Amino acid sequence: MKKLFKTLPLLLLLAIMATSCSSVRVASDYDKNAQFDSYKTFAFYKTGIDKAEINDLDKRRILRAIESELVAKGFTKSESPDLLVSIFTKSRERVNVYNNGWGPYGYGWGWSPWYWGGNYNTVSTSTEGVLYIDLIDANKKELVWQGTGTGYLTQNVDKKETRIREFVAKILEKYPPTIKQ
Repeated sequence: MKKLFKTLPLLLLLAIMATSCSSVRVASDYDKNAQFDSYKTFAFYKTGIDKAEINDLDKRRILRAIESELVAKGFTKSESPDLLVSIFTKSRERVNVYNNGWGPYGYGWGWSPWYWGGNYNTVSTSTEGVLYIDLIDANKKELVWQGTGTGYLTQNVDKKETRIREFVAKILEKYPPTIKQ
């Protein structure tokens, strides 16, 4: 019984963290004067992509995911594109400290032998990443749409590709924008 009361809050916390880490928060911005229905072809903007501070393996994963999503939207990869695609990334390490006890006296009034010395802390770290996907009008060389996805990253190689595809899919759900008249 004593062990159950000590581990229950930790299990609850882990369950909350696991469900909150799975989502990607997205936002987008766009040029209201751009004619999004006229864009049919794309290519990757090598100059912009080369500046992205991310390893080459993850860069290729991101670019494959973007290409897959754009092709699914009806775009064609081309040597003379309507849109240039660029990416930019940011990340930051988050340190979380949790006090997982109710103090040396238990909860409520009086003394409780189950909680004596039950104070303990849990420290965890996680990496929060931001992926920017820029769509640039190839003729004007102007940014016409930018999508941003923010979420927690994984170092697990097996799950990394899935997580990257999730980021890209969620971001590109916002393209093309629905322009309100």
